[in-house]
Amino acid sequence: MDDAQGTRTVARLLVECLENEGVGYVFGLPGEENLHVIDALAASSIRFVTTRDERGAAFMADAYGAFTSRPGVCLATLGPGAINLMLGIANAHLDSHPLVAITAQAGLHRLYKESHQAVDLVQLFRPITKWGGMITVDDAVPEMVRKAFKQARTERPGATFLILPEDVAELETTGVPLRVNVPVDPAPAEAQVERAVEVLEGATAPVVLAGPGVARDGAMDALVRFSERLHLPVATTFLGKGVFPDDHPNALGTIGFMVRDYANFGFDQADVVVAIGYDLVEYAPERWNPGRDKAIVHIHRTVAEVDEAYTLEVGVQGDIGAALDAIAEAASGVSQRDREPPGEGLVREELSSGADDDAFPVRPQRIVHDVREALGREDIVLCDTGAVKIWMARLFPTYAPNTCLISNGLATMAFALPGAFAAKLVHPERNVLAAMGDGAFLMSAAEIETAVREKVHFVILVWVDGGYGLIGWKQDIHFGRRAAVSFGNPDFVRFAESFGAKGYAIGEASELLPTLRKALDDEAVSVIAVPVDYGENAKLVERLGALTEPL
Repeated sequence: MDDAQGTRTVARLLVECLENEGVGYVFGLPGEENLHVIDALAASSIRFVTTRDERGAAFMADAYGAFTSRPGVCLATLGPGAINLMLGIANAHLDSHPLVAITAQAGLHRLYKESHQAVDLVQLFRPITKWGGMITVDDAVPEMVRKAFKQARTERPGATFLILPEDVAELETTGVPLRVNVPVDPAPAEAQVERAVEVLEGATAPVVLAGPGVARDGAMDALVRFSERLHLPVATTFLGKGVFPDDHPNALGTIGFMVRDYANFGFDQADVVVAIGYDLVEYAPERWNPGRDKAIVHIHRTVAEVDEAYTLEVGVQGDIGAALDAIAEAASGVSQRDREPPGEGLVREELSSGADDDAFPVRPQRIVHDVREALGREDIVLCDTGAVKIWMARLFPTYAPNTCLISNGLATMAFALPGAFAAKLVHPERNVLAAMGDGAFLMSAAEIETAVREKVHFVILVWVDGGYGLIGWKQDIHFGRRAAVSFGNPDFVRFAESFGAKGYAIGEASELLPTLRKALDDEAVSVIAVPVDYGENAKLVERLGALTEPL
């Protein structure tokens, strides 16, 4: 209880610090050891969203951080609850999304010995976070909360954690939150800008590789100006989809699936690669620079990762937009170059091939085409991991950042459904769709109840093949047979309806687009089950292999 002198519990001070950081939502589950924090949240301005699983809570916080650039916050109790958070924490960390995880812990009086539900959470979380620690004294709360949020948000963003033992949570304190400040990137060094200009002016076939750092720095318009001024083709990584619009004449498409995919052909010819906001965790440089012979210009808010296939000709650190504008202005003498690599236009051709294809089960190209037709340019799709990721990441045209979110650092399954919940919270004015395989869907389907209960409406499109299709395809390639990848499914319509959601089963290809449009227009949580023909996976490899000799 607070008194006239301003004392309150550490748990209440923790929540005040969260309010001070601008936190609007906390996702999680209550537990015996975090009761005081839950009670403090109930009396605060923060909306606590009770999820059905701590993994879902962490994925919601992960996606919230991705869509807002502010740390998403998830909460769990000690032991099993805290451990369940780890998947979403690791996903946020490797995808560079700001997240702060808060967990309870056993009391300090029993941590030194074997004790019920007590595990060393600090040691568990450290390998998958940027920073974190356990609160052991009451006056540390303001400093530790401020540091957790600052570290989570500072480039490269990632996950941090705070652990609050149950006896510390009950202590009284007179502490107050610290003032919030946000670091500002420095301007790029003039000498490095000049060196980058020299490299570009001497290039014969330069190409741009743009990653999610462009979106984190709000440098999308600067990237378009840079490409247009210097006549440079631009490919994006999976997480970078939308930082350069796919309908721009200079767009090459998305890189990150196979060494011989369409967009990669532009890198075969390149002598200079301008890597802008590129994070190596997504797609290793050896995949697009196997000969270690390309001059690399690194433009990012951070220094480059050490990698033998990513040896820099020049590195430009600082504000990405300012760096791009400075280089474009100084390199005004660069002449227009031939920018038509062998893969030019092939993505559009493959996508359009599905437009009128009535095959059933439905071909992936038809599904991607119809999803694009049903969604507006600013609407949001979250693409889960599995064979669905191959097709959506490669073919789905994207025009704005964070309108096609993919788990690509950790590449985990089951993030798209809870992520869609967070996306709709952040952008209630937009349509939101989660594209998932049936395996990933059933790993996270309990959060349908959360969405129905919280009246957060979005569409879940389940690509149904009755198995782990991506793994089965790779088994076919390596062994010529499949093992341990098949499973059964429920009646998806009745399953969705049992949660109070709407359910749809696609019986022929022509039903998909009108069903998508109806579900997106409804004020409801909707599940659409569409049988998919993943025989197209093997055909894709054959088509790509026929375009060029393998490496």
